[in-house]
Amino acid sequence: MTNNIKAVGFYQHLPISDAKSFEDIELPVPTVGGHDLLVRVDGVSVNPVDVGVRKGGRPKPLKHPKIIGWDAVGTVIDTGSEVSLFAKGDRVWYAGDFTKSGSDAQNQVVDERIVGHAPKNLDDESAAAVPLVGLTAYESLFEKLHITWGNNADKTILIINGAGGVGSMAVQLAKLAGLKVIATASRPDSVAWVEQLGADEVIDHHQDLVKQVHALGLQYVDYVLNLNNLDAHWDEIAEVIKPNGMIAATTENHRLIDLQKLTKKRATFAWEWMYSKSYYQVDLESQHEILDEIAKLYEDGKLQTLDKIHYSPINAENMRKAHADVESGKMVGKVVLTGWEK
Repeated sequence: MTNNIKAVGFYQHLPISDAKSFEDIELPVPTVGGHDLLVRVDGVSVNPVDVGVRKGGRPKPLKHPKIIGWDAVGTVIDTGSEVSLFAKGDRVWYAGDFTKSGSDAQNQVVDERIVGHAPKNLDDESAAAVPLVGLTAYESLFEKLHITWGNNADKTILIINGAGGVGSMAVQLAKLAGLKVIATASRPDSVAWVEQLGADEVIDHHQDLVKQVHALGLQYVDYVLNLNNLDAHWDEIAEVIKPNGMIAATTENHRLIDLQKLTKKRATFAWEWMYSKSYYQVDLESQHEILDEIAKLYEDGKLQTLDKIHYSPINAENMRKAHADVESGKMVGKVVLTGWEK
C-alpha cells in the first residue's frame, strides 16, 4: 500500500465552469479504528447534494482540500478492531457520512453500520448509482410515510419529481409495496423513464397538480412524497392529500411552510434527511440492513438500474462534467464515475 492516494477535491467553492472547481490531488492513506472499514473505492455517483455543497460554501480559499461525494461501491481492504459485519475482500456499497471526508477518493474510511453488501449481479457503474437514493427513498416510504409491504392496492402515492435519482427508486419501491403510483415528469424522456419504472400515471409538475389528480378520477391521494421545490408545490400538496394522509419531503423550503393547511385533515408532515442517522449517531445499523435489503431486491431481479451517464476514470475533468450534468436540471436517473488512472 502506498503512502498516498488519489482524490478529487477543491480548495474553493467555485462555479463548475471554473477549471479549479475540482482538482486532482493526493492525500495520505486514511487509518481505521473501531467500527471503521477502509474501502478501495471503485465507483462513485454525483447527487444534487454534491452540487449544493460544492456551490454553497464561502468564496474564501480553504486551507485544506475538501473531498465530497456520497455514493460509493468498492472493496474492503482493512477493518477496525470492532468490525463484525464485514471482512477484508467484501464488496460493499454505501452513501457515507455527511460529517466526514467523502467518497471521491481512492480509499475511504466509513462506519460499517452504514454500509451494505453490494449486489452480486450489478457492476460498479450500476451499483454506484444506488446507495444515497436507495436509502432516501426507502426511509421516506417505510420510515417517514409508514407504508407497509403489501395490502396497498387501495392506496395511492403522488411522487413529485419521479424521474430524478430518488424518484426513480421511490417509484419502484412503492410499486413493489403494492401502491398505485402517480409520478410527475415534464419532458418526453423523463415521462418515458418513469413509465418504464412502473408508474401507473404520469402528470406534469409544471402544471396544476390538483387538477391533474382530479382528472385521474381521484379527489385525494393517501401519500405524497415531495422530491423537488416544496415551495412551489406546498399548497397543491395540502389540497390533494387525503384526510389522515401522510406527506414526506426531502428538499428544503425557502419560505415558511403553512402547516395549518393540514389541520382539518389531520394530515402528517415529515422531513427525510438520509444523513440524520450518521449525523446524530442514532439507529446506524438500520442503514446497513436497508442497503442489504435493496441488494437482495436487485439480486432477485425486482429493481431496475438507475445509471444513465458514465465517465471513466474518476478525475477532476470528469467530475466537472458530472456536476454539470446534475446542474443542468435535465437529468434522468444517475451519473456515475468509475475507475482510477493508474
